[in-house]
Amino acid sequence: MPAGLNRALLTVAGAAVAVVLAIAICSVAIVIAGGSPLDALAAFFDFGRSESAESNSVAVFLNRAVPLFIAGLAVAVGFRMNLFNIGVEGQYRVAALCAAYVGSTFTAPAPIQIGVIILVAAAVGGLYALIPAVMKVTRGVNEVISTIMLNYIAIAVSAYLVRGPFAGERAQGQLTTTTPPLPPSGMFPDLNFVFEWFGMVAPTRNGGLWGFLIVAVVLGVVIWLVLERTRFGFNIKASGLNGPAALASGVNPKTMVIAAMVLSGGIAGLIGLPEILGDRGAFGSNFTAGLGFLGIAVALLGRNKPLGIAVAALLFAFLDRAQGALQFADIPASVVTIIQGAIVLLVVVANEVTNRIALRLEERRAAQQLGRNTPVEVAA
Repeated sequence: MPAGLNRALLTVAGAAVAVVLAIAICSVAIVIAGGSPLDALAAFFDFGRSESAESNSVAVFLNRAVPLFIAGLAVAVGFRMNLFNIGVEGQYRVAALCAAYVGSTFTAPAPIQIGVIILVAAAVGGLYALIPAVMKVTRGVNEVISTIMLNYIAIAVSAYLVRGPFAGERAQGQLTTTTPPLPPSGMFPDLNFVFEWFGMVAPTRNGGLWGFLIVAVVLGVVIWLVLERTRFGFNIKASGLNGPAALASGVNPKTMVIAAMVLSGGIAGLIGLPEILGDRGAFGSNFTAGLGFLGIAVALLGRNKPLGIAVAALLFAFLDRAQGALQFADIPASVVTIIQGAIVLLVVVANEVTNRIALRLEERRAAQQLGRNTPVEVAA
């Protein structure tokens, strides 16, 4: 069996075992909480009892996976450079706020309007990620420390701007504040027609199936091509693995640190756009939080590969969607968090174990090959 296929099979087997063990651990937690694991399992697969409810549940599931997938891509780019970009949380919130506000200040044809919003979000996210990158290459500041601090700054600045300079008109009795609403040309067309292809009723809740799903798929393909099939991607990986060796071969590691962080931040800037362009049409003080931190878990679970990240995003979205059904089954919604945490922890352990097993198999195969190629001396 080829070494690459052998390693891939070990990786898949390790992830499957990790998921099974996580479910077993969570079952114990459910029993301790006084619930039934079988009821919890039924709740996870309960998409509703009417055609409309089923369509809405599927749309919520896919819509949740889109920002998680983008967040995982953003984190994975940093991981490829051996950088821990924890600042994805702050980067996407600042970018979403600025993009929503800029998009509300003018009206243009839909392709231009949406294109400008996407470009602003990517630019703001990339510029905000440039700060820790410059601090790292010029002053040696660890990116973990700087990005954590910048997260708090981003959250505080976003809260101030959405209630101050960037605030739109608030209706009487409304408790939350938002940026001015986007014009109709700024809203991304939905993909509700896909449900009709499968004979299902079109979803009606939260804007249906967000059209930004297409952008996410294209983005995943582009990132895979950049990281796996270009010299730039090779330079990022080489610089992350061994900076001095990369420098000796003509690659400046400091330049690659800045490039990787800016690219990671640019991708992070797109995380909030599915929700803004697909449903809300504005950035609000109650905007969805925590996607950047979940992106770290998604990237780890997906082994920093776009396809693996997509599977991990779908898994996390599937678990998140079941929180309401779990509460109806008298099971704490925190079970979802326990499962997600256990899966990530066990997958990390499983990856280390499978890597060691694969390495030993490759060493054994190499030793056997060497033994075949070594001539045997015949005694005279």
